[in-house]
Amino acid sequence: MAAEGHAAAAPTAGEYINHHLKHAQSAHQNGLFDFSVVNLDSLFFSILLGVLGCFLLWRAAKSATSGVPGRFQAAVEILVEIVADQAKGIVHNANSRKLVAPLALTVFVWIFLMNAMDLLPVDLLPLIWQSVTGDHHAYLRVVPTADLSMALGLSVGVLITCLVYNVKIKGAGGWAHELVSAPFGDKVWLYPINFAMQLVEFAAKTISHGMRLFGNMYAGELIFLLIALMGGAWASVGPVGGVLLAAGHILAGFVWAAFHLIIITLQAFVFMMLTLVYIGQAHDAH
Repeated sequence: MAAEGHAAAAPTAGEYINHHLKHAQSAHQNGLFDFSVVNLDSLFFSILLGVLGCFLLWRAAKSATSGVPGRFQAAVEILVEIVADQAKGIVHNANSRKLVAPLALTVFVWIFLMNAMDLLPVDLLPLIWQSVTGDHHAYLRVVPTADLSMALGLSVGVLITCLVYNVKIKGAGGWAHELVSAPFGDKVWLYPINFAMQLVEFAAKTISHGMRLFGNMYAGELIFLLIALMGGAWASVGPVGGVLLAAGHILAGFVWAAFHLIIITLQAFVFMMLTLVYIGQAHDAH
């Protein structure tokens, strides 16, 4: 808070982190589970990056040649081959793979791009947003996958896809029978237990699928904020300490960004693989 006639006081470390962890929302949130509130920043960046990912894949397909490929075409072809091989090894239905393989590729590219937003300087886009709005207290988070609602939304989308394939492959009656006959056997007195276990399995897979992605990206975001605080504190500790903090900020930022590049790629790959595994399980009978 700024006192009258004085410069605004610098935020504390806690205030700085709390500010960066708040979303630009459609309304004020009342409680943890207020479903009337939309995180506009997560929605905006996820749609923007989804469109960008689709454009890049479309561009690669449009410019593909039968001759010597360029670097971009070669990179996309390698990625397509990797995803196709993984889909072929997990989903054994050739007709299903016509949709599942492109879906897995889209999931990987989309999540990778959303994760990669974490590599931008933590204050860059929020400061631009504040200058556009003219509000010093405007909030903006730019990593959609560090938003729990977005990560769980992605995993729910995978769940819905799995349910559709369960009905498509096994038929409504066959899947309904499987829900009450597995995993403990086709006995009438076991039907309630089997059904409860099936619900627990679907819920556990969906929640763990989204939470794994969210947890890793949220932790990475926090570490970048702590590194940014190290750089911001250089002016308050004297010339020697300031130089050390500034050098530590640059070194730590570079090292963590390099390591985090592996994390964002790995998390996109893991999410894609689990998507393939869960859809593949929908094709298998217990």
